[in-house]
Amino acid sequence: MKFGGTSVGDTEKLKRVAARLVAAHDDGAKVVAVLSAMGKTTDELIRLAHEVSSNPHPREYDMLVSTGERISNALCAMAIHDLGHEAVSFTGSQAGIVTDDSHTKAKIVEVRAQRIHGALDENRIVLVAGFQGVSTATQDVTTLGRGGSDTTAVALAAALGADACEIFTDVAGVFTADPRIVPGALKLNSVTYEEMLEMSASGAKVMALRSIEVARSYGVKLRVRSTFVDGEGTWIGEEDDVVLEKAIISGVTHDTSEAKVTIVGVPDRPGIAAKVFRELAGAAVNIDMIVQNVSQDGAATISFTLPKTDVPIAEPILDRLREELGANRVEHDPDVAKISLIGAGMKSHPGVAADMFDALAEAGINIEIISTSSIRVSCVIRASQVERAVEVVHARFQSFAEERVNG
Repeated sequence: MKFGGTSVGDTEKLKRVAARLVAAHDDGAKVVAVLSAMGKTTDELIRLAHEVSSNPHPREYDMLVSTGERISNALCAMAIHDLGHEAVSFTGSQAGIVTDDSHTKAKIVEVRAQRIHGALDENRIVLVAGFQGVSTATQDVTTLGRGGSDTTAVALAAALGADACEIFTDVAGVFTADPRIVPGALKLNSVTYEEMLEMSASGAKVMALRSIEVARSYGVKLRVRSTFVDGEGTWIGEEDDVVLEKAIISGVTHDTSEAKVTIVGVPDRPGIAAKVFRELAGAAVNIDMIVQNVSQDGAATISFTLPKTDVPIAEPILDRLREELGANRVEHDPDVAKISLIGAGMKSHPGVAADMFDALAEAGINIEIISTSSIRVSCVIRASQVERAVEVVHARFQSFAEERVNG
């Protein structure tokens, strides 16, 4: 089980989580839970780091921000003890979460779960601090970056051979759109790993992308459920061919965290695009969608999207490349958004993209960039129009969403 920050936001919520863990234990389950830091604790620790340093040292940053999870897990263990059950809390390193030595964005390389197995054999409920591990190269504490607690939980489930990994959050499951924008959005009973990967990469915040990748690689069944409301939630797993024959669409997602960059007047010759994107990749800039227009007078225009947080890294590289390549100018546009239509069934149903484009056109929404995969169609549009875009696209495919949910 994994509980996010909103699920353990205060001591009363921690007590409710403790009661849920005890109930699962009483039902005969061996319980391992990963808890995030309480509420906005991590944000507050990050704020403190930047108050004392304009550029916090990565090692010390990890030492600091990893403390939030230790607090929530220890408190939950205390609450379980008060309910008359045995529990033990572990830091990431104590739990055997071994990572590389990349501070603030470490990757799990191994799980050495002997201490967890030992505690389970002693009939204890085990609590593990999410978001963190230890580098064997340096013996230093590391943190896993965004979505690290989800990744911790899935990695532990894989290492322990768990029947499933349940992700408890503040929503009832995975929906066909953001219910805050589309009140009539439907909760999905199940989605495939591939669909969830596309949804996470396209703006859905239910689960971290890395955790879905780990789950798919190791065949870990996932269930997203609400901490606060009883319900079946949404299962995430392998494709069901029978279901997918009938179910074209799983959801409409949106993302306002990206910016668009356009390089105008790039020389149209082999190797130019490779040079641009190799330089950006070397600086760990994550490129999403790319489009290059047809050459005119020996020059082309390349547009692409990237996280807004990567723009300060990309800007000096692009300015240098503009001079080296003899391009006319580099334009930065932060006022864009991405809307995506996702569904494993669309690969065998032609016309889905055309229907999406029609819905946007009828609403007067212009498409600036298009990107597709076998189960996704994404469009870059103006950020000011994204909520309207989600509404009209979801409405166009409402009947398919209902078929997906109701079978």
